[in-house]
Amino acid sequence: MKDNGQLLFPHGGYRKLKSFQLAQLCFDITVRFVELYIPKNSRTIDQMVQAARSGVQNIAEGSVAAATSKRTELKLTNVARASLEELRLDYEDYLRQHTAPLWSKEHPLTQEFIRCRVSTMADFRTFVQNAKQHPSMSASVRTCPLQSVIVANAVLLLLNVACHLLDRQLARLAADFEKGGGFSERMYQQRLKKRKNDE
Repeated sequence: MKDNGQLLFPHGGYRKLKSFQLAQLCFDITVRFVELYIPKNSRTIDQMVQAARSGVQNIAEGSVAAATSKRTELKLTNVARASLEELRLDYEDYLRQHTAPLWSKEHPLTQEFIRCRVSTMADFRTFVQNAKQHPSMSASVRTCPLQSVIVANAVLLLLNVACHLLDRQLARLAADFEKGGGFSERMYQQRLKKRKNDE
């Protein structure tokens, strides 16, 4: 983290973060997923939507809070990471409870998803439509809609990337905090600098 001599830390700009963009995409997909595939009276609906929303909101809130508190940014980014982990478990639970396949790293559709670099809703929809015709999906899943299996696996792949990016952010934020301290330390340095200039 480069010190530009200003009191406030660099902050905001969360919309440019790939982790935020992917978390937001997962949130939008999750809202639709629970409408289509989760029973209306299930508490899982609220749990999945809230976990997805928390991932998005805490990345944004942490980014803005960074102006005066690197500690708060670190804490909220960690909450976002934990929320996306909770969401990941929910999708894994859906597949397991419906005896549906969880794609491995070697699965042809996992490889296709990576190759397509899916990062927008349009990309995602195109992938899902194409995946329905893929030979690997020819064996029908009798316990839930085939499309739900594709969507759940594809969201898990997005979450894998988002969580990996947040892990890297957390490591960088922790290193920055250890190196540069927080807002209080920054204020002290600014006061000390001003005092020396006034002498």
